[in-house]
Amino acid sequence: MAAGLQVFGQPASTDVARVLTCLFEKNLEFELIRTDTFKKSHKLPEFIKLRDPTGQVTFKHGDKTIVDSRAICRYLCTQFPDDGYKKLYGTGSLERASIEQWLQAEAQSFDAPSSELVFQLAFAPHLKDVRVDEARVAENEKKLHNMLSVYDDILSKNEYLAGDDFTLADLSHLPNSHYIVNSSDKGKKLFTARKHVARWYDKISSRDSWKQVIKMQREHPGAFE
Repeated sequence: MAAGLQVFGQPASTDVARVLTCLFEKNLEFELIRTDTFKKSHKLPEFIKLRDPTGQVTFKHGDKTIVDSRAICRYLCTQFPDDGYKKLYGTGSLERASIEQWLQAEAQSFDAPSSELVFQLAFAPHLKDVRVDEARVAENEKKLHNMLSVYDDILSKNEYLAGDDFTLADLSHLPNSHYIVNSSDKGKKLFTARKHVARWYDKISSRDSWKQVIKMQREHPGAFE
């Protein structure tokens, strides 16, 4: 039974958005308890990272509590394999191994430069007394540029990162990618300048699950205070 699923956080948080997308893909009922994670009282370094280890996103199911967004997605897929979209975590051991490789690549190599760009390009311009650090923008653009070139090569052979089906490998990239693409022309070109990455992003960002998350973000964007 999927009863009693609770998510604590703001839809604007990239970690919360990742979990919400997974829940919508699995067609699971849940309760979202919004918390103001974007208040001034939060330390700036935590805000820049957009993933507060003390609970930027918190998920509860019965006596189970998880605070890592990717672990939450894995949990939902393994606990409710027959609900909603069934291919999210693969349908066999080989597929799952490939998905896991991409989840690790996203967490270890894509997340850091993309999170920095999310802050610099999408968030910093809206915050008082915070200036965009052009040097950090250039540094992380270069890192992301190199990664997306690798992605483009993979996507020239596959429809999606882990094969021909949409999976957690793709879903996990959505929150940061969305902010970067929609933050500036410079951010958008990182994705649109590559034919296969552009096609891939267009497909994954057009999924109904992600559109629902975007709707929630617009209705409850969180406070820039």
